[in-house]
Amino acid sequence: MLNTGVAKLGTLGIGIVLARVLGPDSYGTFAVAMVALLAVLTFNELGVSLAIVRWPGDPARIAPTVTTISVVGSVLFCAGALAAAPWFAATMGDPGATDVVRVMVCCVLVSGVVATPAALMQRGFDQKTKMVIDQVNVWVGAVVSIVLALVGLGAMSLAIGRVAGTLISGVMFVMKSPLRLRFGLDVKVLRPLLRFGLPLAGASIIVFCVGYLDQLVTGNLLGATMLGLYVLAFNLASWPVTVFSQPLRSVAPAVLARLQHDAARMQATMTALIGVLTSVTFPMVALLAAESGPIVRFVYGEPWAGAASALYWLALLAGFRILFELMYDYLVVAGMTGSIMTTQISWLIALIPALLLGAAGGIAGVAAAQLVVVAAVVLPAYLWRLNAAGLSPRKVGRQVWLPTVCSAAIMALSALLQDKGLPFPAGLIISSFAALGAAGSMLWLRRADVATLRQMGRSGGLDQH
Repeated sequence: MLNTGVAKLGTLGIGIVLARVLGPDSYGTFAVAMVALLAVLTFNELGVSLAIVRWPGDPARIAPTVTTISVVGSVLFCAGALAAAPWFAATMGDPGATDVVRVMVCCVLVSGVVATPAALMQRGFDQKTKMVIDQVNVWVGAVVSIVLALVGLGAMSLAIGRVAGTLISGVMFVMKSPLRLRFGLDVKVLRPLLRFGLPLAGASIIVFCVGYLDQLVTGNLLGATMLGLYVLAFNLASWPVTVFSQPLRSVAPAVLARLQHDAARMQATMTALIGVLTSVTFPMVALLAAESGPIVRFVYGEPWAGAASALYWLALLAGFRILFELMYDYLVVAGMTGSIMTTQISWLIALIPALLLGAAGGIAGVAAAQLVVVAAVVLPAYLWRLNAAGLSPRKVGRQVWLPTVCSAAIMALSALLQDKGLPFPAGLIISSFAALGAAGSMLWLRRADVATLRQMGRSGGLDQH
């Protein structure tokens, strides 16, 4: 949490400077390149690195094989991305982004090398070391980007900064790895690794399409400038996900994997995680949605005001994303990778026509279409899968009903204050205190769950029983 919080708060000012210097057009070009990079990163190591986290024995046995698969896959997919860059940039409505795309996808090579060290750190709960490395990545990339942007390199400045940060942090991952980086190919573990990883890699491709199809549709149908506005809204809406959900995902799979042979404790831990996580995040999501207009104008300036219409819907969507990511990790540890893929495919099938229809309403329509699909299709599908894994919808409902009611009350309060015509930032401050108060009160009510999770986090790594 500290790692992500410091990174986000520290780079907020830099992000504001870059947005104001570059404007929506250049920011849209960078967004095209970032989508390309994330597309390749979803499957470059074929899903095998997560096997290290849940491997029941000594991870040293499979680490060389995982490294070999990750590096070979990354090289092949990076080469394919370099060749496909002109086509992808043109499809996204910005042919001039080709060179930026090619620079960005070079990060894939580093990702393949560090997949094993990063997974070993996750397995061993070594978040202190990971924090140092992540901060170096963020700050090197940010400083390089802002310097190059100020000298006039435009979107390319962001791409070069991203590569610089990734490269230096990659070297640190290898140097600080719990096991020495080695290549190898043990045929005895190759098949189990691929049997675990390939469905997960396939699911990750679908997850990427689900997560970024909105940007693909926006770029293709509405153009790079609208994509820049949309991505800014998406990034703002992702703050609750990044600050709360991503840190949890750094440790939750390892915690759940330690309990995979004790179904009752694993289910109890999952319900506690859902309750605590939604108590913190749902009020923040509601606040971000309700105050979307004032936040965008104040932070980024009037040229970015158009992003607020999408931010409202994307912030609400973030609440579902946080919940789904935790459910996803639970199903992975439970060994239900095949059912995850089925759920993601259903999501994608419903999303395609919804986004195409929503695009008629601009970026707000694209964002709203996703919320409709998530509420009507995806939530019931995940609850069904969780029920098959032993976690009933009733147990989930008991954890989320109070955060949902409190979030609705926060949005109603914000709307009332706006109707009263309170000057900025009075309404935002009052709503913020209401959101913080609601989150704090719910955490106090769940203090037993919080204490249990904290004790579990102190109890050591996976290999301590």
